[in-house]
Amino acid sequence: MSARRAVGAALRSHDVQAEREARHRVHTAKVALGERGTPWWEQDDVQRRARWLDGLAALDRGDEQP
Repeated sequence: MSARRAVGAALRSHDVQAEREARHRVHTAKVALGERGTPWWEQDDVQRRARWLDGLAALDRGDEQP
């Protein structure tokens, strides 16, 4: 949710780079949750857990460059 708030803040401040980075974080979170990419229900427990952990690690590292 913090990434979604960051998108709004970037839009309000007309900061194109911050918006790009925030939208990338939103995308990373959505992929980790199974909202984008392979649907979560098509993965077994091990695959889902790996996707969650990879997504969280990317967000923790600050992988914000698309």
